[in-house]
Amino acid sequence: MGATAPAIEISGLSKSYRRRRGSPTIALDDLDLVVEQGGIFGLLGPNGAGKTTTIRCLLGLTRPSSGRCRLLGADSPGGLSMVISRVGALVEGPGLLPGLSARANLEVLARIYGIGPARIEELLERLDLASAGDRPVRGYSHGMRQRLGIAAALLKDCDLVVLDEPASGLDPAGVAEVRSLLRSLADEGRTVFLSSHLLAEVERLCDRVAIIDRGRCLIAGQVKEVLDGGRPDVLLVRVGDCAAGVEVLRRVGIDASMEGDMIAAHVPAADAERVTRSLVAADLYPTELRRKETSLERVYLDLTATEQEEVP
Repeated sequence: MGATAPAIEISGLSKSYRRRRGSPTIALDDLDLVVEQGGIFGLLGPNGAGKTTTIRCLLGLTRPSSGRCRLLGADSPGGLSMVISRVGALVEGPGLLPGLSARANLEVLARIYGIGPARIEELLERLDLASAGDRPVRGYSHGMRQRLGIAAALLKDCDLVVLDEPASGLDPAGVAEVRSLLRSLADEGRTVFLSSHLLAEVERLCDRVAIIDRGRCLIAGQVKEVLDGGRPDVLLVRVGDCAAGVEVLRRVGIDASMEGDMIAAHVPAADAERVTRSLVAADLYPTELRRKETSLERVYLDLTATEQEEVP
C-alpha cells in the first residue's frame, strides 16, 4: 500500500457499441477521472450513464474504443497482471455457483488465488454468513448473495476494492451493514471505489464522489466541495412579518421570495449584512438567518437535468 500512484486514473476514455442499424451507442465519451489512494469514492449517475462500463474498462473486462485507464499505476488491460493481486472486485452482481455453499464458493476462488482457509472463515464471520456458510447458495436471499459477492471480492488482501452497486437490493439493515464494512475497509487504509444510485447513502458514506451522465464527468471532488459547488446562493431569514420582509428586500434590489415560513434571499452569504441591515431599517428584526443547505441528491438532479437539456 506504499505506492504513490493514484488508485485509479482515467484519461479520455471512450467506449461505443456498434448497432446493426443506426448510429453506434456511446457509453463513455472522453471521460477523465482521478481517484487518489485511500478513502471511499462514489461514482454516481443515472441508468445508462456509463458507471458499469467504466468499471469494466478498468478491470480489463471491456476494451475501450479510445483513451487510457490505470489501476494502482499499471495500465489496464496490458499491465493488470502486475497489480491484480492487489485488486478485489464485484461487478454486475456476484457470480456464484448456486449448488455450492458459501464456504465452497469461497474455497474455489481461494484455491485459484492460493489463499488458505483461515481467510475464508474470517470473511464469513465479517459478512455475517458463518451460520449459513454450509447452506447451498441457491437458498440465499438477495442480500445474502450480495454479501457473499463482497466476501469474494475481499478474499485477496487487496489495496483497492472496486464494487458495482454493492448495496443493490438490500434492506435498510443490510445497507447499514455494508456501510459499516466499507467504512472499516477505508479505515484500514484501503481504497474503496463504488458505483451506486443510493444518493443519500453515498453522501453519508463517501469521502469523494463523481457524477457522470452520458459517459461524461459532470463534477468530481470531495463530497463537501461538490455540495458547496452545487449549493444555490440563498439565505433563509425569519422575521416577524416575512411577507413584509420580502417586499422590503425587493425594494432595495434583492431577489427575495417566501420559502415555507421564511424569506429566501437570493444573495451570496457574504451579503448577509446587507440583508439584515435592510430588514432592520424597516423595523423587521431577524430571529434566524442561515445559508440554505442542499443535498447530493439536489446537486445530482440539477446537473443531470442540465445535461439532458443540452442534448439536441
